Parts: sequence; structure tokens; C-alpha cells
Amino acid sequence: MDIFSKIAAGEIPSYKCAENEQFYAFLDINPLVKGHTLVIPRREVDYIFDMDDQELAEFQVFAKKVAQAIKKAFPCKKVAQVVLGLEVPHAHIHLIPMNSEADVDFRKEKLSLKEDEFKEIASRIYEEFSK
Repeated sequence: MDIFSKIAAGEIPSYKCAENEQFYAFLDINPLVKGHTLVIPRREVDYIFDMDDQELAEFQVFAKKVAQAIKKAFPCKKVAQVVLGLEVPHAHIHLIPMNSEADVDFRKEKLSLKEDEFKEIASRIYEEFSK
């Protein structure tokens, strides 16, 4: 079981933003901006394009709902969707609130947030997702 599967199963703590039976969304612990969220399938699959068409479509619809919640919780021009990362062999989408393209520069220094900040951010997104 990879680290993201353990997070989705509750074996490793996370700051949950949204979930259903198939997918799970949680805050990136090294965020580019407040509200930077990861969306994963609960099923272990390394590469997003190895998902069958139906699962990929459902994954995108779930990510869309999470992005809409992020935009309400953290008003911004758009929520970027980025698929990258080789460090964890589990398909995932980064959802990043953005007001400029600089907000989505993975080379810049990450935010250093305290636990209470992570909890508050996740709570705001979860509340909007649950409406």
C-alpha cells in the first residue's frame, strides 16, 4: 500500500477536504498557496492515463467539485489543475487557487503553515464541498 492509499484509508493523518467512495482530497503538506489540495483515486493506480475512461471521467468530475469548493473558500481567478509528480506512484491531481500563473510555479518556496492553519483551510474547503 503506497503513502496516498494509507492517507485515504486513515492510516496516516491528513487534512481532509473532500471524499466519496472512490476518491479522496486532502491538503498538500508543502503547499504553493493556501488551499493547495491533492485529489487521488482510492484505488491504487500509478498513472492517471492508466485509469479506464469511466473512472477517469468520474475522477475529473470529483476534482471539479473540489475545485469549486476551493474557489468558494479561497476566492481566486481560477483553480489550476496540474498533473505531475513522480515521487509517489499514485495518480493525483494538484488543485491550486491562482490569481496569476506565478501561483503555480512548483520551483518557488513552499508555504510553511502551522497545524491550526491547515485545519482551518481544510475545514473551509470541506464545508463548501459538503453544501
